[in-house]
Amino acid sequence: MSRSLIIAPQWIGDAVMSEPLLANLAARGERLAVAALPWVAPVFRAMPQVREVIELPFAHGRLDWAARRRIAASLRDRFDAAYVLPNSIKAALIPWFAGIPRRVGYRGEGRWLLLNRQLPNPAGRPPMVAFYRALAGESAAAETRPSLSFELGVLRAAAHAGGVEPGGYWAFAPGAEYGPAKCWPAGHYAELARRLHASDGLPVLLLGSGKEAALCQQIADAAPGACRVLAGQTSLMDAMALIAGARGLVSNDSGLMHVAAAFGIPQVAVFGSTSPEHTPPLNPRAQVLWLKGELGLDCMPCFERTCRYGHTRCLTEVAPTRVEAALQAALVS
Repeated sequence: MSRSLIIAPQWIGDAVMSEPLLANLAARGERLAVAALPWVAPVFRAMPQVREVIELPFAHGRLDWAARRRIAASLRDRFDAAYVLPNSIKAALIPWFAGIPRRVGYRGEGRWLLLNRQLPNPAGRPPMVAFYRALAGESAAAETRPSLSFELGVLRAAAHAGGVEPGGYWAFAPGAEYGPAKCWPAGHYAELARRLHASDGLPVLLLGSGKEAALCQQIADAAPGACRVLAGQTSLMDAMALIAGARGLVSNDSGLMHVAAAFGIPQVAVFGSTSPEHTPPLNPRAQVLWLKGELGLDCMPCFERTCRYGHTRCLTEVAPTRVEAALQAALVS
């Protein structure tokens, strides 16, 4: 059995979409360890094919040259191959410093010295699952989708800590790390929460990072009695478990959207400035709302952090009643 090190992406959604690659490598007999930044490491702990997760103590955007050399020294002679998923030069340094014989990745930022098995950079914005799975040296099957799993005890423990029962709540993930141009309006989320709570009495858990706590509190204040703000109050592992145990999730195009898809729960994903052709929720129970065809906005998708025109019509015109109907459709899909 060969030993392989995976250098993980730094975003939650990208980490989820790397799972089919890891499943492929494990299926052909590779023993997998994943080197990941702390904020994405829990994603890989929900992949049974991963034998070890090595948390990397790097600051975002920093080279951390000495730390990379130190970690590489601890990994020397442990691995036969490395798969470098990010395209940056710094992501390829640890396998090179560690002297791992086979180092695979895209050419990225001119990494001709650091990698000895290079794939050409694809044009445009390819589907991310296929982009990662190509590193295995095989074409990606069209039906391949990411899959995550937790033991039932993990789901029950997270639900108990949140004061709910598995299947007895809705979950919203109203934030997006990339920027506000990806976020369905807070007032729309609040109206949807009011409608759902009035219909079935189930609480709506508002999930996200500490950066999104104020946004979630704004939604909760506009939907009295319907919501519980958990943004910034749970670990990523617990947030993932709460998503896995939810009756359904509503979100923007975000990392937690991909988490929900990988657990296969009913979900509605609202797209605006980004495109579901690039990063869709790969889930047969997902409903995607993207109004490019209806609105006729030439700027869609712009992939900008903020709306250049200041109106964000691509999102504001997605009515809460429409999302509610899509959620009901997801429940019976």
